[in-house]
Amino acid sequence: MAFLADALSRVKPSATIAVSQKARELKAQGRDVIGLGAGEPDFDTPDNIKEAAIDAMRRGETKYTPVSGIPELRQAISDKFRRENGLEYTPDQVIVGTGGKQILFNALMATLNAGDEVIIPAPYWVSYPEMVAICGGTAVFAETRLEDAFKLTPQSLEEAITPKTKWLIFNSPSNPSGAAYSESELRALTDVLLRHQHVWVLTDDMYEHLCYDDFQFRTPAQIEPKLYERTLTMNGVSKAYAMTGWRIGYAGGPRELIKAMDMIQGQQTSGPNSIAQWAAVEALNGPQDFIDRNKTIFAGRRDLVVSMLNQANGISCPVPEGAFYVYPSCAGLIGKTAPSGKTIETDEDFVTELLETEGVAVVHGSAFGLGPNFRISYATSEALLEEACQRIQRFCAACQ
Repeated sequence: MAFLADALSRVKPSATIAVSQKARELKAQGRDVIGLGAGEPDFDTPDNIKEAAIDAMRRGETKYTPVSGIPELRQAISDKFRRENGLEYTPDQVIVGTGGKQILFNALMATLNAGDEVIIPAPYWVSYPEMVAICGGTAVFAETRLEDAFKLTPQSLEEAITPKTKWLIFNSPSNPSGAAYSESELRALTDVLLRHQHVWVLTDDMYEHLCYDDFQFRTPAQIEPKLYERTLTMNGVSKAYAMTGWRIGYAGGPRELIKAMDMIQGQQTSGPNSIAQWAAVEALNGPQDFIDRNKTIFAGRRDLVVSMLNQANGISCPVPEGAFYVYPSCAGLIGKTAPSGKTIETDEDFVTELLETEGVAVVHGSAFGLGPNFRISYATSEALLEEACQRIQRFCAACQ
């Protein structure tokens, strides 16, 4: 009898975590490595948020909390949804989890049965299909194209829907491509969903506040109110508030679903960290001006990276609307010989040779379900980004 669960055979390790770990190992060996694999802001958590956490500790807010989160945070989230998204979720329609991952996982665990299908546009965040697999569902990939700016088209969505479809996982702005959907693009997709009453929408809005060039963020239930009763709107404080390590994600949705997620979370972790929740209250209710300041810095980094990558032989890099990633194509290097003498046959070969030759750690696109591409996180200093891009240009020029 096998000791480990059969479900593990359906799951792969996180490629983004693996790249970051590899970069750390090489640095520990004394190698000069620039790691561009991590998906977290390099900014520090704002002081007012940290002070709110300290104040909470001094007040003794160090006990277990309700499973779905403290009332103050659920109210702050309800207010945020109303203020920023025009969505009415009362506090009993809100759940707080230990990061966005737990929110997504609990929603899938609460709803998926064997044979249920979940549509995931590709490229996708590496954890989506693995979560679906662990929860017993079947991931159905709807590929996007560079020509469509890596955005799901209404036709592709229509073709992916079957009688077994339970969810569409919708991430805008996207990890890994940075693609964000305009109001008209969203409406074209919601029109398709209106024709298929059995399909629910699981939105991942984690990069909501990281949109550039006057792009106006919208979320599906905001665009099409008729989808409200079959949408779970997920978000968190990790990216916009530079709070990745605080591990706070949240969602608003129909009461029956939120109640089911609460039951699962109650048997899994119970309530999230009490102090992190009070910090999140301040994040959502406190000053928001630093978001625009950080966004301006991110936009400058994006423009630098896109410009320099497009000057590299064999690389084509579109300009993303949001998040802090670019997703360039390395198709022009497939079939060429790397400086080591090895043939670059895949995007994974490309990133492996780049790391070994130039010490730049990026993530191969096939890990996100679409290649030959690679993902760069520009959530680091301009100096490091410029140096990394110079190394990429040098590597590409040396490939014959």
